[in-house]
Amino acid sequence: MSADRSDGIDTPPPASGQLDYGVLRDVLGFHVTLANIATVALFERHVGVPFGLRKAEFSLLMLLLANGATPAKLLARTLQVSAPNLTMLIDRMQAKAWLRRERNPADRRSQLVVLSTEGQALARRAQTAAKTMEHSLQRRLSRAERAMLIELLTKVAGHRAAAEDDASTA
Repeated sequence: MSADRSDGIDTPPPASGQLDYGVLRDVLGFHVTLANIATVALFERHVGVPFGLRKAEFSLLMLLLANGATPAKLLARTLQVSAPNLTMLIDRMQAKAWLRRERNPADRRSQLVVLSTEGQALARRAQTAAKTMEHSLQRRLSRAERAMLIELLTKVAGHRAAAEDDASTA
């Protein structure tokens, strides 16, 4: 069986079992996708399957654990999800008794999202499991490499620019 290359030359697959990435070598999205596949597999093994949590649910639990009662609008912006998608996520988690909505005393038109007692307990257990997951990732990178990777991914995602824009308009 031969591989059909873009230059029209049929060549056998490499004996090493490794493909030449070609132009993908320089495609950031390709490498981010490969890293995502690896990290999602770890998440599923350590947190997703054992706790029955989706990545978005885990992220929301961790944000609420770290910040306490939080306006839904701020959660949507931080998670970079639309308001309708956040509403569905909150509805699903509220049905599981992990959180609740409360009127914001500072702005009666908005709602705060608050962890329930059960949600706090789940968040703490999932946070502990996530530390184990992070340890296995940390074996692949030095502390400096990990910090640099987080900084670079934050930059690529545009989080820092958005945060700076918010601060400058406040």
